[in-house]
Order: sequence, then structure tokens, then C-alpha cells
Amino acid sequence: MANALADFLAPEGYCQPGMSSLARELTFWPESGRALLRAAADKRELLGTPYVSRAPQRSIEPVLLVPGFLAGDYTLRLMGHTLRRHGYRTYRSQISSNVSCLRTNAAMLERRMEAIATKRGSKVRIVGHSLGGMLARTLAVRRPDLVSGIITMGSPMMSPGTSHPVLLSAATLLVRLSQLGVPGLMNESCVSGDCALTSWRESRQPIPDGVDFTCIWSQGDGLVDPRSCVDPLSKGVEVHASHIGMAIDPRVADVVVADLAAQREPRAVDARAAGC
Repeated sequence: MANALADFLAPEGYCQPGMSSLARELTFWPESGRALLRAAADKRELLGTPYVSRAPQRSIEPVLLVPGFLAGDYTLRLMGHTLRRHGYRTYRSQISSNVSCLRTNAAMLERRMEAIATKRGSKVRIVGHSLGGMLARTLAVRRPDLVSGIITMGSPMMSPGTSHPVLLSAATLLVRLSQLGVPGLMNESCVSGDCALTSWRESRQPIPDGVDFTCIWSQGDGLVDPRSCVDPLSKGVEVHASHIGMAIDPRVADVVVADLAAQREPRAVDARAAGC
């Protein structure tokens, strides 16, 4: 199936992973095993802890978790569990499958952030996997009044058009289905028209001052060029994980926890900015 993505989404200097790179994603299975072992260990620890001592000290700033392309909130369930165990109050994106128009999802997430910020009286931190991280960067540019920091994991924001042919074929298929009348899917404009161009230009804008920005990437990523996942304006952190495994590997979750802890103190949000 021909690639429907516009050429400007694949700037020079980045390489598309070949079919053989899919073998790197086989580490997903040991990563899944580590996740299960961590979950079991956490459960044993919880059962052995007196009830009055179980509740961790809560971080004031909420954390919004945004899943990757074709994925839903369920894929970041283990990440959320780890963050909550360390005292972070997490929120789902309410995306069941990340296959819709980027502008539509960005607008929906913006409303979601407004509601969270209003409820908590605080700015929001965003942790996004793959496409979810690209959405996080867009939101940071649009609403620095609501976003205090973002952490992206395997997000090819520098060159989405050089993602693995499997991913590009999936995007092309979604466009074809949209053309056939299937609702709720990205359309041609999302990958090669005005929507894609607007999103691309927005993603190239500098992150506003006061917004923390960390890019987590891996040489073991079999679905995107690892170099495309590190924005020059960010703090880059390398991990050892597959692309899919970044969402579930407890070692990556530990990196996210450490980075959140290292970021700035909680900052209040202007109630007017949150839509009050």
C-alpha cells in the first residue's frame, strides 16, 4: 500500500527502519514479563503494608497519560499504576484508540486538561507515548498556561514520515477507510493536507519558557528512527526498550518517575485560563 504521508513529514537526515528492525520489537515479551513481575511484587508489598501506611504523599500536580498511535488508555495502565504508587495523581486521556484526526484529538485533550486543571487548581504534566508524545508537545505549545511539563516516549516528532512502513501502511489504511465513510478516523488532510501541515508547523515551534520537556528514546526502537525522537530543545534520556515496550517496561516507568521528581515545583494555574 502506497504511503499517503506528505513529504514534509519526512525531512532529510532521518532513516526509515527496515523490515528487519521489527525483530527489535521482540523484546516486548521480556518487557511484558518484567511488568508482570513488578506488578506481583507491588501487590505483595501492598499486602504486607499496614493500611494506615499505604497512602503515599500525593504530588499536587496531576499527570495526564496519552497513548500512542492505534493504542488506547489501557496501554498505559501499568505506567499509571507506577506513578500512583509514587504519589502522582494520574488521569486517562479518554482515548480508546488513537486513530482520529490529530487536530480533533488535540482539541479534546485541551478540554480534558482544562477540566483537570480546574478540578486540581494546578497545571498539568503530560506523559505521552509515541503519537501521544507528539500530541503532548502540541499542547505544550498551545497552552503553556495549563502545561507545566511534558515527557515523551519514543515520539518521532522530528520526522514522523520516516516511521516504519508498517505504521505508515496503517495510517494509509485509516485514510482509505475514512474515504469509504467510516467515521472517527484520520483523513487525507491529517496526513498530507492542511491538517498535517498545521500540526507539523505547530510541532516545530519552540517550547515556551517554564515548560519542562524531556524526550525518552531508545536505540532498540524498531518502529521509528531513534534520532527522530529527540527534540533539540529537550532533555534527552536514553533507555533500553522496544518501541512498544516503552509503555509497559517498569524500567522506563522508573525513568519517568525520576524525571517527574526532578522537574520543577508544582505551579498553580490561572483559573481564568482553565476556562472558569
